Amino acid sequence: MISLQNAGKRFGPRVLFLEADWLIRNREKTALVGANGTGKSTLMKVLAGLETLDYGTQQQTRGISIGYLPQEGLRLAGRNIFEECLTVFDDLRDMAREIERLAGQLTELDHASPEYESAAERFSLIQDRFHALDGYALDAQVGAVLTGLGFTKEDWSRQTDEFSGGWQMRIALAKLLLAKPNLLLLDEPTNHLDLETRNWLEDYLKTYPFGYILISHDRYFLDVTIDRTVEIWNKRLTIYQGNYTKYLSQKDDRRAQLESAYRNQRIQIEHLESFINRFRYQATKAKQVQSRIKELEKIERIEIPNEEAVIHFKFPQPPPSGRMVVEAEGLSKSYGEKHVLNHVRFGIERGDRVALVGVNGAGKSTLIKLMTGVELPTSGSVRLGHNVVSEYFAQDQYKVLDGDMRMLDDISRAAVKVPESELRSLLGCFLFSGDDVFKPLGVLSGGERNRYALARILVSPSNFLLLDEPTNHLDMRAKDVLLEAIAAFSGTVIFVSHDRYFIDRLATRVLEVENGSVLTYEGNYEDYLRKKDELAAPASTAANPARPSFSSTTDGHPDPERSEGEGSAAPARPAVLQPDRSGHNNGASKEKPRRLNPIKQKQMENRCVFLEDEIPRIESAIAHTEQQLGVYVSAEETQRLTTLAENLRAQLASLTSEWEELMMQLEA
Repeated sequence: MISLQNAGKRFGPRVLFLEADWLIRNREKTALVGANGTGKSTLMKVLAGLETLDYGTQQQTRGISIGYLPQEGLRLAGRNIFEECLTVFDDLRDMAREIERLAGQLTELDHASPEYESAAERFSLIQDRFHALDGYALDAQVGAVLTGLGFTKEDWSRQTDEFSGGWQMRIALAKLLLAKPNLLLLDEPTNHLDLETRNWLEDYLKTYPFGYILISHDRYFLDVTIDRTVEIWNKRLTIYQGNYTKYLSQKDDRRAQLESAYRNQRIQIEHLESFINRFRYQATKAKQVQSRIKELEKIERIEIPNEEAVIHFKFPQPPPSGRMVVEAEGLSKSYGEKHVLNHVRFGIERGDRVALVGVNGAGKSTLIKLMTGVELPTSGSVRLGHNVVSEYFAQDQYKVLDGDMRMLDDISRAAVKVPESELRSLLGCFLFSGDDVFKPLGVLSGGERNRYALARILVSPSNFLLLDEPTNHLDMRAKDVLLEAIAAFSGTVIFVSHDRYFIDRLATRVLEVENGSVLTYEGNYEDYLRKKDELAAPASTAANPARPSFSSTTDGHPDPERSEGEGSAAPARPAVLQPDRSGHNNGASKEKPRRLNPIKQKQMENRCVFLEDEIPRIESAIAHTEQQLGVYVSAEETQRLTTLAENLRAQLASLTSEWEELMMQLEA
């Protein structure tokens, strides 16, 4: 659909990328990645036609439609949400009006007249096209997308300018998804989405009929939605096949290859320079020296760009608290007629890392505020345990900062024992580098101040942290620092996050807030989803007795009183054996693992070694072929290279599948 050839772009005196060749084909699902400041958003604007290249050429297929969602800045007004979304179907609505007009004409015209025949022919043509474009289901399409993005039916009739910036971006995203352009360009589409709407968007994109390019700091989101990764690195565009996790693995391999090529080139250069210096002033060697000088000048020097320093930050460990950190009994909270929490009961123990989940408005932030004492319960109680000192990070934490204080001075005051060099490294990880650390906090944007407020908490934590959406406004590097620090923290943490990867890696328990109740699930988010599915399973046959269903109770624990068959019509699921505390499967017979024949095992190991060498070779061949495709020679050559690339991808998929199967057998 779009081809970049030898493309380059500058930002002032700084070069963002050069010599970029990128062929964007139909239905490709691609992530655009790279460190902050490398030009990802700028490249998206170039593809959208909002900016031009400084070098090279950009070509695109005539007639393709491109939809672009920026990170922020869109503002809609003048219509209610439903009508605003319907504007993407203006052509179809015009057709509907013409169908209605023609239908009226046909009732009035003489059936034997030429005018009737012409109107009938036009009516049939437009009606067939309208039906083919699913014009009779426009309202249903709009309703499905708005519901998926978290808008209630009551919201549909509200004016767009009543909504905040984050919800405005959701409306803009809804319009793009409904328009279904040939190429979607989404710059941080998950920034303003909660966990449930992210999950919905993932499913929507998996079935999207055309291509899209994503920029996102959500690893899980990228892993499940893309099959190709394009990285801006070393001022070049590098293409990788596979999702984000595979890209990380392939990137390490490519850097190792680049470093090897760099070392070999240095040996060659040093050899040439040694010859030139040794024989420069000998007349008998003048011709050879000149030859070496020309050879040296022609060498295109390989550069190894500096990688972003990996920051490993550990919390100063706080004094220990008692075993029970917080207990809630009969806890209720209402705002007028709206009941958010209703007689809930739960307990959190020392060392727990608890994820709060639930739809927007379920009461997650309210529950955190009740535990911190920021808000008081309507009834019941929530008590902190012995020697518990809490610290609260709110979504609008920036409001409590002293705007007149310089950043470095403020964080130094909060962490007097931490060296300034370590503080500056931490601030750099949170995207504050150079002279940024000397800025007064008051001149920072809301997102920047929230990032700083989170970094400030890291250097002087209490033994009970309550974090409300700490991953907002953070890139992957900052999330990794936060994740590693919390994982090594000896205190207790409760957090709300919409980042699946962050929750899965961190949570040891999940508290679900839903319909005024709180339910506790052991494990991370994946465990929570699996157990939710199990609890939703109905009664099975007598040969396979059903486990009791669990209803939401006011004490935060499953209620086994109802039988599983009540009110359920879902198909039965097989029981999943859960490991007991000793590590054995409950009720499962103990089977000894089968031992492989030593000769067979050796053959399999040798095959794995071969595949581990062959797979990178095929990947390199694919990359080389795609680079050739980026330069048009002829239609026949393009067809040949396209067929070759498809065959190589099929071969890669087969070899990768074989390697995975062999590894599973060897590890069994």
